[in-house]
Amino acid sequence: MNAETDFENHSPDILDHRLNEFFPELLKFDSIEATEKSEIYRRIKPDVERILNAVVQENYAPTVNQKKDAVAALAWNIERGNRFGGIVEALKNHEKLKDKDLLLLTELDYGMARSQNRFVARDLAKELKLNYAFAPCYIALQKGSGVEEYAAGENTKSLHGLALFSKYALKNVHAVPLPNGKDKMFGKEKRLGHLRALVADIEHPAGDFRVGALHLDAHSSRRHRHLQMRIVLDYLDALQPPLPTVIGGDWNTTTYNAQSANHAIAGYFRRVAMGVKNVVKNHYPHPDRYFERGLFSELERRDYEYKTLNEIGAGTLHYDMENAAYNTNLGDWVPRWCFPFIFWAARRVGGRVSARLDWFAGKRIEVVGKPQTISDLVDAENVSLSDHDAITLDFAPQKV
Repeated sequence: MNAETDFENHSPDILDHRLNEFFPELLKFDSIEATEKSEIYRRIKPDVERILNAVVQENYAPTVNQKKDAVAALAWNIERGNRFGGIVEALKNHEKLKDKDLLLLTELDYGMARSQNRFVARDLAKELKLNYAFAPCYIALQKGSGVEEYAAGENTKSLHGLALFSKYALKNVHAVPLPNGKDKMFGKEKRLGHLRALVADIEHPAGDFRVGALHLDAHSSRRHRHLQMRIVLDYLDALQPPLPTVIGGDWNTTTYNAQSANHAIAGYFRRVAMGVKNVVKNHYPHPDRYFERGLFSELERRDYEYKTLNEIGAGTLHYDMENAAYNTNLGDWVPRWCFPFIFWAARRVGGRVSARLDWFAGKRIEVVGKPQTISDLVDAENVSLSDHDAITLDFAPQKV
């Protein structure tokens, strides 16, 4: 894809399909190569490509005329939108989350049983009275991984993606395809598709700027996440006219090569050899120091600042050895014989380990105030709204 392409965005109708009837046959394949060679895939390929190349865009925000000197932004992996009511309540009323100009949200479902078959992006936009753009990344052939497998009901649209929300018009909205870090048809959670970055231009009272929401691959190597970031930055560098730019989202900077369980296990024992307390203190919350240095060096080489745009050292994902759901999910890709070793390491640091996976970066912007990481977000039933913390940033675009 090049930066000169013309993009046509669509109403939600573009995502309508009847592909679910083919899922039982597709689930018999164990690789995307075998899937794409099959007769059944050739039959559905036009619909698959129509959906996975689409961007849905609708406007629900009233016209805003107030003068503002800064953009209030938030990035958050909302874990499918499973706790929808609590997420809406937090984004409306939480002192540190409410009244944002710009939301960069990752992991939003459309028609998945685990999230009550909502169109999470559209429903959020209506509740918050914001404009939105949604890019599907995957057509899910199953209900999900871990505890999601046991969700009541059946999937309808079976889609999963990411979205941008804004009080102001989203212009020139388009998605950038990112290569998979592993074969999404191999393993327990089978899907068609690939991650995408979602890019838009915004005319804000504080100044025009460009924004990119991106979700980098969890089940990939550090080198692959670096590659995905490089693809996004190459794309942004080629766009005209150049504008102040902010990117953010869940970059999955776990420090691990998670392309396979074997790679992850080897990485785990390497970290044990480095010293559990050392890694938990100096590496998981600071992936830019060593393990993910290539990705962050790429940002700096392109004149993107990240250190002043984030609460450095604050984890955004927390592993608690007592959390049964986390352990069920982990069991989908780590052999059970590893758990005693994982628990042993966790006990050495109090049973809880935090890593920073979520980030902002930007160029030609000025940070206003102090970026924050917002933890302990729960709903009325005291259930966590997401497995990720939210991050916030106020900034002013430099004048063009």
